[in-house]
Amino acid sequence: MGIRAAFISPAMLLAIAGSAYAVDYVSVADSTAILYDAPSLKAKKIFVTSRYMPLEQVVILDNWVKARDSSGSLAWIEKRALSSKRFVVVTAALAAVRQAPEAGATVVLQARQQVALEWLESTGTGWIKVRHQDGVTGYVSTADVWGG
Repeated sequence: MGIRAAFISPAMLLAIAGSAYAVDYVSVADSTAILYDAPSLKAKKIFVTSRYMPLEQVVILDNWVKARDSSGSLAWIEKRALSSKRFVVVTAALAAVRQAPEAGATVVLQARQQVALEWLESTGTGWIKVRHQDGVTGYVSTADVWGG
């Protein structure tokens, strides 16, 4: 029993490591920022993004961050163009922001796809507390947004 009890399968190790992994989100701080295919200003410019766009940090090298966007694409961005202030982006065609973190709660705002909402906190119940740029706060389903 001693040997068998001490054995941990590779699949169990991956499950344990996966649950301990914390995703590190940032947002674009500048009004516009360029995403590159390599960590250099001389690299190919592949996309221009706007303020508040959430990005998942994948690799950090000196003054550069390799980041993933809501579509899953990877690109490099200058670290100085980023903020630690968190935002989520609406991925559903229309997301209901509700007064309380429940499906039957009153809708206080409807946000269209690609609208950025400031992330305030996770409830741990499938809802995120958010604030729209107009100041309206409420809860949105995690199924309707990316970045939180």
